[in-house]
Amino acid sequence: MNLKRTHMCGTLNRENIGDVVTLSGWVQKRRDLGGLIFVDLRDRSGLMQIVFDNDVSEKAFKDAEKLGSEYVITIKGKIYERQSKNPNMPTGDIEVFAEEIEILNESQTPPIYIKDDDDVSENLRLKYRYLDLRKPTMQKNLMLRHKVAQVVRNFLSNEGFLEIETPMLTKTTPEGARDYLVPSRVNPGKFFGLPQSPQMLKQLLMVSGMERYFQIVKCFRDEDLRADRQPEFTQIDCEMSFVDVEDIIAINERLLQTIFKEVMNVDIQLPIPRISYKEAMDRFGSDKPDIRFGFELVDLCEIVKNCGFKVFTSAIENGGAVKAINIKGHGDQFSRKDITKLEDYVKTYGAKGLAWIKVTDEGVTSPIAKFFTDEEMQAVLKATDAAVGDLVLFVADKMQVVYDALGHLRVEVAKILNLINKDEFKLLWVTEFPLFEYDEEEGRYAAKHHPFTSPMDEDIELMVSNPEMARAKAYDIVLNGYEIGGGSIRIHSSDLQQKMFKALGFSEEEAWDKFGFLLEAFKYGTPPHGGIAFGLDRLVMILAREDNIRQVIAFPKTQNATCPLTNAPTVADDKQLKELSIKVQIEE
Repeated sequence: MNLKRTHMCGTLNRENIGDVVTLSGWVQKRRDLGGLIFVDLRDRSGLMQIVFDNDVSEKAFKDAEKLGSEYVITIKGKIYERQSKNPNMPTGDIEVFAEEIEILNESQTPPIYIKDDDDVSENLRLKYRYLDLRKPTMQKNLMLRHKVAQVVRNFLSNEGFLEIETPMLTKTTPEGARDYLVPSRVNPGKFFGLPQSPQMLKQLLMVSGMERYFQIVKCFRDEDLRADRQPEFTQIDCEMSFVDVEDIIAINERLLQTIFKEVMNVDIQLPIPRISYKEAMDRFGSDKPDIRFGFELVDLCEIVKNCGFKVFTSAIENGGAVKAINIKGHGDQFSRKDITKLEDYVKTYGAKGLAWIKVTDEGVTSPIAKFFTDEEMQAVLKATDAAVGDLVLFVADKMQVVYDALGHLRVEVAKILNLINKDEFKLLWVTEFPLFEYDEEEGRYAAKHHPFTSPMDEDIELMVSNPEMARAKAYDIVLNGYEIGGGSIRIHSSDLQQKMFKALGFSEEEAWDKFGFLLEAFKYGTPPHGGIAFGLDRLVMILAREDNIRQVIAFPKTQNATCPLTNAPTVADDKQLKELSIKVQIEE
């Protein structure tokens, strides 16, 4: 390179008129108007219009005639005010008349367009991710991610946290999802587990007297993927000693407030609202509720338990529930065909059907109205606050099915009605989670969060006598219907930890086999401690107003946990497998 870049394209403005600059980048577009050639030059900062005028430089003009899309060039020239300004371009008031040009590299015709609205399949975008990442939105998303990470590092460092790395190759432990295993060549037949989180290691750092730790760390979970989940993901991981729930919530509220202010210029009012897990489920059918709109669940068991509609009464008799949501003011926007689609939607969450009532000027319209007395119908309308123009939707089933079906339905209806504002950010703490959840496959109770979560002091005795009622000192932070972080106060007493393992069905031998290094450490003076982990990818996805986590990760995996760019995962050759003492047997 004979020409050395002096400026970035997107950093120039009217104040630079008259300056001589050298710019480098990619050719976004070329327009040949005979005696003039216009090139949109793109670098990471934005676009600049470059003018090649035969009267200014005959050589530069001739070289510009060779340019194609995505050629890499450097130009030197003088900045002038544009005659025909482009208000849609940040640099649209100015242009550079090129005096010199160097073609640094040519490009074949790209297999995808380098523009945001290319309408190309995601698989093709991921196959050519290095081209996809040239798009303005993708670059903006990764710059946003960088800024969030920088703000987090600065804030936590100023609060006395130490950034400490923990190993990727560690012991496989039961933490709720499948581990990714890494075979050990020097220890044949043995495997490392990639960490689902640094949970036990960060607890050991508290035992070590580090007091305040954080890291922005890769975690791995071999689980089914979806729009907001990847097999490898990034956590903002924090742990503190000598703290309680209030201490952890307070510092993390200030962290979130700082992120929103410095990254988004959005003011978050503190304290962030809190609701209990039970209230979240009863009102929203979800432990990560989106509170940007209404459509809250209403319990109707007492009103309909003796009605003539057997679907409702049977559900209640079998220990289930009948709940409803009122699509207030939007009833006229749903035809019977639309309601049938909503019914098909809730069936994907286990519901057997979807009952409904429309309130019109002529009265109630509903296929189930005939099963209710006038008094019962009026009681239903009063409980759901139903008036003319409303549509009330009911699900009757097992409690968890009702929660799942209506919890997702309220969000789906809000999307259909375009009621969700992506520019609005609603944060919510959900607290007092259950300590346990029942695992139907295993036939025993499992930890709702992980085996080191401390029970609430008043619920310790319930761990054995009534585990379903035991609550945890656990908390999640929810943003716009996504869980962006979660944590708990940890158990620091060996006796209580043993009690927890017993409640989970671990024998003393099993507990020591799986967690012995942690239990051993607990013998030597463990401070009270707790922490939280934020999902960095998910947080950035919401801040970027994206619907898919892959939009904020440089090189993500597909829904099938594959990488179209590198074709990973691939088959290992026989030599590699032999070195690792592994024999592969694939079931048909």
